[in-house]
Amino acid sequence: MTRKRRVWVSENFRHLRAELARVRSSVVAAFARLAESTGQNPVPSDSAASESVNLQLSVETADSQTNNASPPFRLVELSEIYELSDFERDVLLVCAGVELESGIYAQLAKSNHGLAACSLAVLSGLSADADLEALLPEGILRRAQLLRFVPGPTLADSTLRIEDRVLHYLLGLHTLDERLRHLLRPLRDVPRTFPSQRALLKTMETLLSDQAGTEGGQVLWLCGPDEAARRAVAAALGQSLGLPMFLLDAADLPSRPREREELVGLWTREQLLEPAGLLLLLDEQDGPDVQRAAAAFLDRVPGVVVVSSRELVSLGQRPVLRIAVPAPTFLEQVDLFQAALTQHAETESLGADDAARLAYLEQLASCFRLDTQDIDLAVRHAQRLKTSIPGDTQPDALLQDALWQACRERARPQLDELAEVLPPKATWDDLILPDSHLRMLRALTAQQRHRATVYHRWGLGRHSSRGLGVTALFVGQSGTGKTLAAEVVAGALGLDLFRIDLARVVSKYIGETEKNLRRIFDAAEQGGAVLLFDEADALFGKRSEVKDSRDRYANIEVSYLLQRMESYKGVSILTSNMRSSLDAAFLRRLRFVVQFPFPDRSQRVSLWKLALPDSVPQRGVDFDRLAKLSIAGGHIRNIAMAAAFLAAEDGLPVTMRHLLFATRSEFEKLELPLSEADVSGWNEL
Repeated sequence: MTRKRRVWVSENFRHLRAELARVRSSVVAAFARLAESTGQNPVPSDSAASESVNLQLSVETADSQTNNASPPFRLVELSEIYELSDFERDVLLVCAGVELESGIYAQLAKSNHGLAACSLAVLSGLSADADLEALLPEGILRRAQLLRFVPGPTLADSTLRIEDRVLHYLLGLHTLDERLRHLLRPLRDVPRTFPSQRALLKTMETLLSDQAGTEGGQVLWLCGPDEAARRAVAAALGQSLGLPMFLLDAADLPSRPREREELVGLWTREQLLEPAGLLLLLDEQDGPDVQRAAAAFLDRVPGVVVVSSRELVSLGQRPVLRIAVPAPTFLEQVDLFQAALTQHAETESLGADDAARLAYLEQLASCFRLDTQDIDLAVRHAQRLKTSIPGDTQPDALLQDALWQACRERARPQLDELAEVLPPKATWDDLILPDSHLRMLRALTAQQRHRATVYHRWGLGRHSSRGLGVTALFVGQSGTGKTLAAEVVAGALGLDLFRIDLARVVSKYIGETEKNLRRIFDAAEQGGAVLLFDEADALFGKRSEVKDSRDRYANIEVSYLLQRMESYKGVSILTSNMRSSLDAAFLRRLRFVVQFPFPDRSQRVSLWKLALPDSVPQRGVDFDRLAKLSIAGGHIRNIAMAAAFLAAEDGLPVTMRHLLFATRSEFEKLELPLSEADVSGWNEL
């Protein structure tokens, strides 16, 4: 607290004490009149309370009159805000005095048969021209929640008590009502805004200025995929307007109308006492009940209200101004990484060469879509991860690896609900494919790895934001290595591979499938993940002729997928057994189509050797005989794994006898014929 503020608080308190002293004389007189009218013993004229009144009144009132306070004293402000009459102000002061000078008022109550000074009987007799309607529920004191009614044995014994928030206000203290503190969170830390976001602030300020005279105020609705960006713009708006901002989750709004109306009254009082802005957070998972409560709340709540949600929802009757909030651009993300590294680490630790450091940060910004908070957390997390990365890695590479890993981890919690993470362990050496196919897969990874160079430095992504991702279709029979190739691609790029669980994504409810897919793509873009749609025929199949509403919505889902695939900036891989089963419109949007051939005999030899490496103890294993089996790599791995477990159970090396048993089990599972000629002599080795 500044010295000027301390002086004002002290003078404000002196003024309040003087007013309390003045009104105590009216209370003593009211007690006397009440005693006379009821035939009770009047208050002694030489009471300590009366002496105190006269002493303080003569000293402090005169002092307060000569004081030209700036800003005005709180009692004066409160009276002007609510246009209180002299009687209403004195009633408020009596109720404040009961709390602040409890000893004096306790003495008065004791001398008057326990009757409280703030009882309706006493308050109604404060002056000869008392406006008794001011004490009713419809009066401003109770309607504006300055005082609350406490029922007693009789109406005359019932009391009015000052609200704690109002008492604190009169004392010059700033604190929210306790009932609001349970719901509202102050937005203290104002995140950094960017040029693309700051342009919105001027627009929002202009809109608020144009609506300054609108009854109830204007609702600004911030929409966009980046919640942190929306919050940053709202915080910056509050700072620009000189208003503290408070967060309110729509899910925390009372569902009962009476409780919700009380909340509206509390916030209305807050707006009059010390204006603030309200940021209402509406989550896309909020159900109809929450939306109805939010609509009713927005229709009634005054002041500057900002709603933050991914998309605009039709709520209430109040006029709404929709503002689309962009996420940080590519260059803004690079600046954020540089700022965070400067604050939490040594930028030089990424390497001695400035161009190399910039290129690495550009690669991060191109691959991951992180906001200010995420980038800051990722850099701090990377500092901690450095110590846990094994090996004799150089300091610059150590921080690079840690920072890359930290960025990957930002999206995992969001994707875990709808997808299965497949830790990439396979390498290029694990792929047994023709050279032309391997070159195509390497070209796929190169396009994603050099996004920053081609799209941003060379400017080829400047004119369109669509079609900048890498989409690929892997076609082939089951077991030919499609999923394995996806693992290799993800591992080569240093990214997580998420296999989409269609059972969790596809919903019978209208709109739910699109919502789930949107969550997947948004989280994947944030964390730079590689998406794998296994058996994509079920999701990306041909759009059917519209015969009923079910067909219509199914086609809508396919169309939505096509749009998101085109706008997705990461790597998405689809696998299918049959190319012809996929929608032609989707095939046109693919960058790569890789046909995984059935392995020939020489390739099957290599696959068997990969499945049974030298680390596996073996005796008499004939890879040429094994390669005679016309099966794909996935089945080869299954047979080798089963044989290894059989051998381990016997305490022996892997033999052809173990492989024979495992082969028969695999063929029975697949319902494939296995002739004796195919396995002739295996049992003898």
